[in-house]
Amino acid sequence: MLLVATGSFAQNEVTYKEKRPYKNWVNMVPGLSDEFYQTEEAVRIADNVLIYQQTTGGWPKNIYMPAELSQAELEDALEAKNDVNESTIDNDATTTEIEYLSKVYLATGIEKYKEAVLRGMEYLLEAQYENGGWPQFYPRPTGYYTAITYNDDAMVNVMEQIRKMYEKQHPYTFIPESVSDQLRNAFDKGVECILKTQVRQHGKLTVWCAQHDAVTLEPVKARAYELPSLSGQESDGVVLLLMSLPDPSEEIIAAIEGAVEWFKEVQIDGLEKEFYTDEEGRRDYRMVPCTDCPPLWTRFYELETNRPIFVDRDGIKKYDLAEIGHERRNGYSWYNSHALKVLERYEEWKKS
Repeated sequence: MLLVATGSFAQNEVTYKEKRPYKNWVNMVPGLSDEFYQTEEAVRIADNVLIYQQTTGGWPKNIYMPAELSQAELEDALEAKNDVNESTIDNDATTTEIEYLSKVYLATGIEKYKEAVLRGMEYLLEAQYENGGWPQFYPRPTGYYTAITYNDDAMVNVMEQIRKMYEKQHPYTFIPESVSDQLRNAFDKGVECILKTQVRQHGKLTVWCAQHDAVTLEPVKARAYELPSLSGQESDGVVLLLMSLPDPSEEIIAAIEGAVEWFKEVQIDGLEKEFYTDEEGRRDYRMVPCTDCPPLWTRFYELETNRPIFVDRDGIKKYDLAEIGHERRNGYSWYNSHALKVLERYEEWKKS
């Protein structure tokens, strides 16, 4: 269900809240029509977005912005403005809110939305490390949140939005030239960070870990089940970003070639998911042989061997998905076919 020009978020709220409401908000913002942003409903939601913007200029994650707020919820949100350790780029937070407010500003010309967008941009610029990377949370001072974060495309999403901003693509046509220059510089530094963090295996370029140390740039652990590894999921977005760059340098070309070669090397053929109901009546799945099925990649590969790894909440590395518990097996994306986009795009990129 997608809202269009005059649709109301409020009247469809129950539908959206049935499954991961924040994810629905994130997915819907890019698809809303220009006409919708001229409605009273769009402005009501924009005011909610302002309420949740923190004093950092960034936003916390997993907030369903279209919700009708009770007085208690409003007071809680206003109080949380100073909880600056919750400002983040994780789960598309901050970038989604910046996009939404930019569209409302273009439709209405109301200055407070433009001001909030510029504060959000300042947050993204301030959060970037000198080496070009972005942490998952800023200014949270400790923990894996401070690592340079490719996980769930966090850094790639920021860079793609920043590029739209300095190129003044819709809806960022109002960005001041002075800010555009800062954004362009931040993007270029981000590319440098990507090149520096690409993992070498016996001197050979491969791909990236989901997170890298903010100082040493080495692959690092995040949550217990996210060990230092080569990422067969996060790396695809990084390579697609590099292939989108005009006039790539020799270093960028080498990075792309190395990553694509790695994706081809670790590709898994002849395997697919088979869903079933276990003895406790729970939906589960196992990996079974197949023919004429698309290739797969696992989310994590061992740094030294390229061997697929799977990890439960105990942090113990396993080499078979069946060896981890039902909750983590079904609560995380262990196999995917995302790299197909990389391989397809690579063939076009070579020609150009």
